[in-house]
Amino acid sequence: MAMSDTAIIPRRSLHDELAAQLRDMLMRGDLKAGDKISEQALCQRFGVSRTPLREALKVLANEGLVILSPNRGASVARVSPDEVDELFPIMGALEALAGEAACLRATDADVARVQAMHDEMLAHYRAGDPAAYLRLNRAIHEAFFDIAGNHALTQLYQTLMVRIHAVRFIAQKSSERWREAVNDHEEMMAALKARDGARLGTVLKEHLRHKAAMVHESLDLPSSRAAE
Repeated sequence: MAMSDTAIIPRRSLHDELAAQLRDMLMRGDLKAGDKISEQALCQRFGVSRTPLREALKVLANEGLVILSPNRGASVARVSPDEVDELFPIMGALEALAGEAACLRATDADVARVQAMHDEMLAHYRAGDPAAYLRLNRAIHEAFFDIAGNHALTQLYQTLMVRIHAVRFIAQKSSERWREAVNDHEEMMAALKARDGARLGTVLKEHLRHKAAMVHESLDLPSSRAAE
């Protein structure tokens, strides 16, 4: 094969790998809102130097997951109840619009693609793997926008997604809320298969309302534990 015909295989950088590991730690609750992040402990845990770790922390800071303070290092971002109340209704409205449009445009192949992601997501739910579950969950929501084919709507969604993504990571699901989320997704699939845009839009709004309630419960959890 000639040199010009050789495909270049992109390699994932070390700091990207570290950022993914740190996101998983947030999902598992190994790092909680307000926690001071020990760079030394993380360097020892992952066997890396401080340089790639700090680059990974910058990535998470850009996503709103981590706060970087001069001379004080990094800490896990806190989520305010006001931010939850502002963001989730907007995201619910955007997702409802995408769902309605997706039902008008979805082909059988589109539905089969989302169904495959849904089935894989359920497998991660049954296995008790929240990080893998969340990745498929997000892919399904993004698929509705992709099928809808509205570039302006997708741009609005992606702009807000960085902020709401941080909220989703930091909040911890109870087993009841996780089951509720799965039930919502079952309803989404039924509506998509039926090409029922009004129903899918309603389910998506309700799904985001459930997520907001879950986040509020997570924010109240420390005080509830302290009272026990």
